[in-house]
Amino acid sequence: MRKAFLLAFLVPLLALSLRAAAQDPPPAEEQAKAALDKSPRHGEWVDVKMPSGPAIRTWVVYPERKEKAGVVLVIHEIYGLSDWIRGVADGLAKEGFIAVAPDLISGKGPKGGGTDAAASRDDVVKLIRGLTPEETNARLDAVRDWAIKLPAANGKSATTGFCWGGSASFAYAAAQPGLNAAVVYYGSAPDAPALASIKAPVLGNYGGDDARVTSTVAPAQEAMKKAGKTYEAHVYAGAGHGFLRQQSGKDGANAKATREAWPRTIAFLREMTK
Repeated sequence: MRKAFLLAFLVPLLALSLRAAAQDPPPAEEQAKAALDKSPRHGEWVDVKMPSGPAIRTWVVYPERKEKAGVVLVIHEIYGLSDWIRGVADGLAKEGFIAVAPDLISGKGPKGGGTDAAASRDDVVKLIRGLTPEETNARLDAVRDWAIKLPAANGKSATTGFCWGGSASFAYAAAQPGLNAAVVYYGSAPDAPALASIKAPVLGNYGGDDARVTSTVAPAQEAMKKAGKTYEAHVYAGAGHGFLRQQSGKDGANAKATREAWPRTIAFLREMTK
């Protein structure tokens, strides 16, 4: 009787714990490289060809699952394709997605390199600031087109981006009608005319102490609602800009925001790319 009682109590608790663990957020910046080194998932570098110009150096991580999977393009911060962004890609693959993280300054660094070729983070920032919106979208188009044709892909695609990449994710939703979903982490929205062309649902995650960006949320909500679009925005009290990367910051508020935003992101992406 006691054994039956314990099983009845512990099995649901274990199942709940496993579900929660399955949505553990990716590591913060400080732990990203070590977590990548220990990951059981298959990650590889691929050079994705452009119609013209240099190929896009891209980090691809595959989930361990039987069924075909949705593709999520991971758009890096203004700091380029870092170990942390690769860690985010690995975290998405853990949740069942084919995660594809392009280095959007491929070919623009010293000797035709990308993020890794730049001498400093400041140099990476300069190179990324030199990208035009049209060039960014064209590079994302090439990577998306390649990724959705992978044998393991189910044909659905989404983006998630951070900081500069968050704005790029929002803008790409306006530029690419075939996109199934877009997630924005602390990035601003494009202007109202561009918002009107968005077809994909958009999920936004913002730090409450990031007024530069959060001040743009309400106008974007109004414009999206007026255009009949889906835009779900969440502002996390006390969290700062870049909270998913800087999880130890803001006296615990960044960690709390991360614990809330990541499962929300996964649930949204699963629903939109299934």
